[in-house]
Parts: sequence; C-alpha cells; structure tokens
Amino acid sequence: MAVHIRTSRVRTGADALIGRMATVVLCALISLTAATGIARAEQARVAIAANFIGPAKALIDAFARKTGDVVTPSFGASGQFLIQIEQGAPFDAFLSADDARPATLMREGFAAPGSAFTYAIGRLALWSGSAAFPAKEETLRKGGFTRLAVGNPRTAPYGAAALATLRSLGLYDALQPRLVTGVDIAQAFQFVQTGNAELGFVALSQLHDRPPGTVWIVPASLYPPIRQDGVLLKRGEGNRAARGFMNFLQTPEAKAIIAAYGYAPV
Repeated sequence: MAVHIRTSRVRTGADALIGRMATVVLCALISLTAATGIARAEQARVAIAANFIGPAKALIDAFARKTGDVVTPSFGASGQFLIQIEQGAPFDAFLSADDARPATLMREGFAAPGSAFTYAIGRLALWSGSAAFPAKEETLRKGGFTRLAVGNPRTAPYGAAALATLRSLGLYDALQPRLVTGVDIAQAFQFVQTGNAELGFVALSQLHDRPPGTVWIVPASLYPPIRQDGVLLKRGEGNRAARGFMNFLQTPEAKAIIAAYGYAPV
C-alpha cells in the first residue's frame, strides 16, 4: 500500500526577512523609476518675441534631444508679454526682442536676480514681394507704392527700429501715411507675404527660408542696436527645464543656430 506523504515548506524567520527586503527594494525601484520619468517630462513655458520664431523652434528641438525636457513656446510682441507677465501670466522665462523689458521685469521683481543675458543681436531688413518695387533705399525715396508694413513700435522693438530707420533717412514724414502697422513683426511679415503691403520692414531672421521677393539688409547705423535679452522669471526658478533652456542658449551649439538665422554675434 502506497503511502502519500504531504510535504510543506516551513517559512523560517530568514525567509520572512528576505521577503520583506525584496518588497522594500521593489518599492524603491518603482519610486525611482517614477521620479526619473517625471524629471524627464518636466516642462517649461517660455514667452518668445515674434522675430525669433524660426530659431526658437530649432533651439527647442535641439534642447529636447539633449535633455528630454520640453519647452512650450508662446510667440508674440515683447511689449504685450511684459504686460502679461506683470499681470501674472504663467511663464517660466522670457526671450524679448530688446533689453529694456527684461530690465523692467528685473527691477519690478518678476525676474530671477542676475539671470538676464543677451542671446541675440537683431538685424532689420526691408522685404519686397513686388517686382515693381525692389527692396532698396532708392525705392523708399522714390515712393510709388501704397503700403509699407511695420510692427507696432510701441510693443515691437523691430517696429521701433523701422521708424528709426525712416527718420534717419529723412523719410518718416513722407511715408508715414503709407504705413500699415502689425501687432508684431510676424504680422508685418504676413502683410507683405499676402500682398496687403508691397514692402515691409521685418527681422532678417524671418527671411531665413528665402521667400520670394527682394531683400535689403538695413545698415545697422540707421537704427539703435536691437539687443535681445532673455531672463529667467521668478516662477521658473525651480523649474529645471526653464533653467536648462536658458543655459543652453548660451552654449556654442545654440549660438551657431542663432547665427544661422542672420543674427549678429553677441
């Protein structure tokens, strides 16, 4: 007669200890993995002047490839961004088209102390989409066209540079009735692109992709320097993605991208 003996393993104190240790290690690994994933997914919101759309997209892509962090841009007029930031808009950093507005935010306590730096020096260009009115100083002097597009000089530094150029040439009074004003330099570009203006003052960087037409790079002596400063905002002081992106803009890699879009060396 066969005897079936039922065996069972007796759980010793050592076994219980090992089990508890394994549980602790597993929980630690899960927590570490989760924390690492959150860090990689950290995001920053950055307000960026409209003239910088092209290089900003290239820089954001390069930064994401290097770090895994995400930068979400908002593009518009620097003056409008100043007002929004002062009113509590949730931006972590600001790339202005001038140095005055970042300095204002620094004085008012909206920016992290010592964080301002010049990331680009802008260049103004006259762009014509009309073969009848080639982009050059002579065309401005001859007239004949009906509309000349500019950015809003009160909120867009490139718009202010355009008016300074006309004054330097002694043409402001004659051409003022023909000016059509965009809310920012991007809209000034659109006026020419769509044929709503024969010519327009734009940022040279906006012509990086060589749209149809002719271009006159305005001599820098005709307008005040367009020093474009960036600043880390108080809200972004604890945001690794915001801090990292602003630091990245000061690297040789980023400077090469910026220069490729026609900005003068800092």
